[in-house]
Order: sequence, then structure tokens, then C-alpha cells
Amino acid sequence: MTTVEVKASRNYEVLIGKNLLPELGTRVCELLPKTQTVALVTDNTVEALYLKPVTKALTEAGLQVRAYSVPPGEASKSGTQYLSLLNWLAENRLTRTDCLLALGGGVVGDLTGFAAATYQRGLPYIQVPTTLLAMVDSSVGGKTAIDLPAGKNLAGAFYQPALVLADTTVLDTLPEPIFREGLAEVIKYGMLDSPRLLDQLLNDDLPSELPSIIATCVSIKRDLVAEDEFDTGARQLLNLGHTVGHALERLSDYTVPHGHAVAIGMAIDTRAAARKNLCPSECLYMLESLLERHHLPSQTDYEAKALFEAALQDKKRSGGEITIVAPSAFGKSKLLKIPVQDLCDWIEMGSTP
Repeated sequence: MTTVEVKASRNYEVLIGKNLLPELGTRVCELLPKTQTVALVTDNTVEALYLKPVTKALTEAGLQVRAYSVPPGEASKSGTQYLSLLNWLAENRLTRTDCLLALGGGVVGDLTGFAAATYQRGLPYIQVPTTLLAMVDSSVGGKTAIDLPAGKNLAGAFYQPALVLADTTVLDTLPEPIFREGLAEVIKYGMLDSPRLLDQLLNDDLPSELPSIIATCVSIKRDLVAEDEFDTGARQLLNLGHTVGHALERLSDYTVPHGHAVAIGMAIDTRAAARKNLCPSECLYMLESLLERHHLPSQTDYEAKALFEAALQDKKRSGGEITIVAPSAFGKSKLLKIPVQDLCDWIEMGSTP
């Protein structure tokens, strides 16, 4: 097992390894000794696979478990679902010494974290991610949110978990397309700050490398969160590919999966950076090779103007400027502030093959 310590407004550990689920109850009791009831939030797909073993681990440690399941998919990150969850917590008489537990991917983690941040002004919560994407990215760092009709993640809070337990064994049941979505975020971390990680992704024996790959991604994010927890500076590097990616998700009514949208967004950002001589052409070649190798898209049929209009709700916009992430070298990226009106040209430049 690998342990990554995150130092933020709440310090916590990210545990990464095989067969960790049976330890969950013991760890909850050690970490939160006053907790009597665990409100376990999951989705219908994960419920069928892992609700019983997780409930068993918790009840054997003497904890009561109440389970709440939502439909899988981005639609569950809605105001309606959020309020339903809050009402359910109240009906089950959760107290501030109890805790929430997110068992699932990024949607479940975001919804659960936001509910934990706001119910009775804050309950502790634990992330138990079941997808590669959630393990390497969304479960760590304390960003919690739901979507609004106007855009993705527009209502939320910075609220750090008490623990993240990433049992890599659960990835064995992950469908291949969803696994590849997570690889898009892994590639992102390599593009940000790890040429070695990019080299690992060229390895034919990827499964054996997964624990170290996850630990590398979490460590990169840990460092950025420690430097800039509330996303006003360096942490914005984590948004490589996300400005265009979120716009693409919204335009497609979330039929384009998050990982695919981020992959396309990274390709657009890197093409634009290369054409503006902000990074060498080798960066673009390497990214496109990695995306192709892992069966991830690099282009979209949506026009630049439509993507630009959809991106105007992006949280990285500040007044008349928006911060984008531009690759600068192999395994390195930097923040770039541009006038909002220039974003359309940036997207158009990156959209042309």
C-alpha cells in the first residue's frame, strides 16, 4: 500500500493499494471515533458490485450503515438530486458526528462531498473511488459541486475529505471504455509535470504499473493543492483541457464522457500552443500518439464558435480575462491569461487538424 499525505485546511491521507475495502470499517472508527452512522452514497451500478462488501466491512466494525443510491451519470449531479440527498440525510437523523461515504466515481464523489459540506454546515466524509478517473483526480483535493443548467460545477464548495481509500482491485470490474476515460486524466498529469509518467503510458504492461501511476497523479495534485487549495493560482494547472472539455460536455448534453471531452480539450490546447510556438511540435506529436494508443479522441465536430460560447460560463474566467493552460515542453505546462474574446481564436487554432 502507498500512502500520500495531503496537507490542506483538513489534512488527510490517500491510501492506494489492493484489497483495502475490508479495512474500511476499522479505519473509519480509528479516524472518526465518535461516528455511529455512515451514510453511504453510491450509484445503481456500483451498488450491485460493492455495496455488500463495503457494508460488511463497516458493520463488522460496529457502525450502522444507511445507503442511498442515485442513477449513474452526470444527470445525478443536479440540484434536484442534491436536495433529495439532503432530505434523506435529515430523515435518517444524521448528526454532525456521523459521516458520509462516497462509493463510486466522480459524480458520486462530487455530489456526496457537496452534501457533506452543506448538511448541518458540515459533516466529515470519506471518498472510496471506484473508477480510475476518480482515483487519480476527483476524489482528491476537496472540490465538490453539482451542475446547473447554465454549466458544469457551478454550485459547489471546497471541502476536504477525511480520508481517500483507493482500492485498485475494484478496477478489475471497470468496463474498458470507462477505464480509458481515466487514462485521459492520467495523460493530463503527465503533460503537467511528469515526462516519466508519459513514458509509463507507453508501456505495454499498464495494469502492473497502475498503483504507481495513481500515486504519481495524486502526488502531483497533492503538491498543487498544498500550494493553492482554493484554486486562484497554480492549482488552475489541473484544468488542462477542461475549459474546452466542459464546453464540449455541455454542448453534447453530457453524452460525450468527461474523459473524452478532456482528451479533446487537451489536444485543442496543445495544437494551439504549438502553432503559437509556445511549445515544441514534439509535444503535440507525443500527446496525439498517447491519445491514439489509448483509444481516446483528439477532435470534435463542434465548431470553435459554439465551443467558445459554451465556455463563457467557465469558472476560470475573471472579468475580461480567462486563464488557460498551455503545454510548454514535454511533460510541462504553464498558465496563460488571455482576453476572453481571444479564446475563440485559441479554440479555432487548436481545432484545425
